[in-house]
Amino acid sequence: MYMFTLAGNCLLLITVRLSLELHTPMYFFLSSLSFIDICFSSTVVPVILRNTLSANKSISVRGCVFQMFFSLVLGVAECILLAVMAYDRFVAICKPLHYNVIMNMRFCIILAIIPWIFGLINSFIQVSITWQLPFCRSHHLNNFFCEVPAFLRLSCRDPWLNEIAMYVAAGIIVLCSFLLTLISYVIIFTIIKIRSSQGREKAFSTCASHLTVVSLYYGTIIFMYLKPRSVYSPEIGKTMSILYTAVTPMLNPIIYSMRNKDVKDTIKIRLSKKSNHSNKKHGSKTLSKFRRFTD
Repeated sequence: MYMFTLAGNCLLLITVRLSLELHTPMYFFLSSLSFIDICFSSTVVPVILRNTLSANKSISVRGCVFQMFFSLVLGVAECILLAVMAYDRFVAICKPLHYNVIMNMRFCIILAIIPWIFGLINSFIQVSITWQLPFCRSHHLNNFFCEVPAFLRLSCRDPWLNEIAMYVAAGIIVLCSFLLTLISYVIIFTIIKIRSSQGREKAFSTCASHLTVVSLYYGTIIFMYLKPRSVYSPEIGKTMSILYTAVTPMLNPIIYSMRNKDVKDTIKIRLSKKSNHSNKKHGSKTLSKFRRFTD
C-alpha cells in the first residue's frame, strides 16, 4: 500500500508538472493533495512497517511528538484542502465565464496556504496540551502511531480540557470543511441544467471522484475525533487510523486518475511519445549497423 501511495501520487505530480494542458487551478490543488498524501503516509506508515518487522516496537518521546505534530498538521491540511477543491469545482461549473478571473494564480496560492496555516495552529495547540498530561498508568500505546485519542486513555488525570479542545478543533475544522463541501455541491442542481450530455458527463465524473474521497476521509476522521472517550474502542480506533493514514492516500491518485480523462490521456500521450522515441532510436542504431556491415 505504501509503495502504491508513493508511486501513484508521484506519477500524478510528474504528469501535472510536465503537461502544460494540466496547468489549471484544479490540477494545482490536486498536486497539493498528492504532496500532502505522500507526506501524511510517510509520517505514519514507515513506523508501522518497522514495528511489524522488528521485535522492538518502542518509539522515543521526541519521535512520538514529531509524529503526532506532523500527522495533525497534514490531516487538517487535507481536510481543508478537500473543501477548497469543492469550491474550485463549484466556481468552474456554476460560473464558467468568470472562472479564470476568480481562480487566478494569486488566489489559488492563498487557498493552498490556508490549510497549512490552520494545520500548524491546531497541531501546536493539541500537541502542547497533550504532552502536559501525566502518563502514569502505562507507557504502552495501543495504537499503530502516536495519536491524540489513544494518548488520552493513558492519562491518570481527567483529560477533560484536552477532550474539549479536540472536539472544538474537530468540530470547527472537520465539520465546517465537510459542510462547506456539501454546500458547494449545490452544483449538482446546476449540472442538471447543462444541456450538453458531454458536459453533464464530465461534470458528474469530476464531482463523483471528489465525493468518493470526501466520504471516505471525512467519515473516518469524524468517527475518530468526535466520538466520546467513554465509547472509544482501541481496535476500531486502529482500523479508522489505518483508513485515513494509509488507505485514503493510496486511493486518491487512483480515483482521480482512473476517473479523469485528461490525466489518463496525458499519461497515454507521454508513454506513446517515449515509446516512439525509443523505437526510432533503436531503428537508427540498427540501420547504422546494417550500413557498416554492407560497407
